[in-house]
Parts: sequence; C-alpha cells; structure tokens
Amino acid sequence: MTRDELAALAERLRADGKRVVFTNGVFDILHVGHVRYLEQARALGDALLVGINSDASVRRLKGPTRPLNAQEERAEVIAALRCVEGTCVFDEDTPHALIEVVRPSIHAKGGDYQTPDALPETPLVRSLGGEVVILPLVPGRSTTRLIGLMEGGSGEGPAA
Repeated sequence: MTRDELAALAERLRADGKRVVFTNGVFDILHVGHVRYLEQARALGDALLVGINSDASVRRLKGPTRPLNAQEERAEVIAALRCVEGTCVFDEDTPHALIEVVRPSIHAKGGDYQTPDALPETPLVRSLGGEVVILPLVPGRSTTRLIGLMEGGSGEGPAA
C-alpha cells in the first residue's frame, strides 16, 4: 500500500471502532521470531498495520550488504500473513512519518528495546494518544544469526 492508502485504511478501521496496532521493521528473512512477534502485536488490538523499511533505509541502518530481499518482496511476504491487515514501505530511517498518518492506538516493538521510554518513537506515539508496548524477542532467532550461519559462522550476533 502507499502511505496514503495505509492512512485511509487506518482511518476506516478507527471509524469502525477498531483498535489499530502498528509496528515496523526490516523483515529481511522471515523467521519464527518475526511471525510470533507479529501475531503478538496483532493480539493487542483489532488490526495490525506494518511499516517495512525500504531497501535504501535498510542499507543506511544495517550496511551495504543488506537487505537480502527487495522491499516489494518483503512487504508482500508480511502482507500475506493472516495477522497483518496492511503494509507500507517507508524510506525514512524511523517510522515517525508513518506513525503520524496511521495514528495507532498501540505501537508495538520488539524486545531489543528494554522499556517504552528507550524507543525513539514513544514521545510521538504518546502525543497522538497511543500506547507503546514492548514485546519479547524469541531467543536465538534473528536474521543476523541466520545470515551468520549461512556464511559458515556461529550465527551469534544481535537480533535483526
């Protein structure tokens, strides 16, 4: 979806009395950690909208060798999950602009952030009347780990 389409969907959902949950991420190689995280995020409300980092923003955030999968493909895979109502690719390094148009009741993020106050988006979400929820990561499951294993390494590294 385009940013305008995602905003319109969020507005329709709110008009229908639905509680909109938003999250964002790279979702480069979909794994069980992603699926469990997205299902937990969806369980916080009535509809889950997902922002997908563009290829350019992933390169800025994770380096020149990422992403492995193109933004359109990553968005299509996430959109195909039954827990996801809609996706939108964004080019900024943070999801602030998408949050402003989606105006979620809840913004969910993975447990690599210890508290909501550690998340850069929290002040914006709260100013829009929303809540930030930190969801636990699935231990040992990350794209960075998978890439490390494929490269013949230990697969140890931060979650991604």
